[in-house]
Amino acid sequence: MNPVKVKYEQGKLRQEVYVGRHHLIADEPVEDGGEDLGPSPFDFLGAALATCTAITLRMYAQHKSWPLENAEITVTTRREKDGTYLSRKIQLVGNLDQTQRTRLMDIANHCPVHKTLTGKIEIQTELV
Repeated sequence: MNPVKVKYEQGKLRQEVYVGRHHLIADEPVEDGGEDLGPSPFDFLGAALATCTAITLRMYAQHKSWPLENAEITVTTRREKDGTYLSRKIQLVGNLDQTQRTRLMDIANHCPVHKTLTGKIEIQTELV
């Protein structure tokens, strides 16, 4: 995996995000003090779950030669006092039978990001 590097840029809270050869912008919404120039950190978290789910479903369906034309994944994130809640909605497009749909829904829970978010996470931080 590529390391992720973030640094301040022009703007109130805007951050430049570098992931390997890719460049992204992160920011906070206006109501949270940002300028809404890019996704928020929690938007990126939802995007990680949604994209991982879609890729995992596509790979599995291709491996099985199932007629999955598209998997549209919508993730919303809600922060509460007692925790963070992610809601994932999956729309499977294609001529799939009920057994295939059920199996794909099970496979969605096996995407690496889902497993990471529901497993033990340890963050090590050091000042360099």
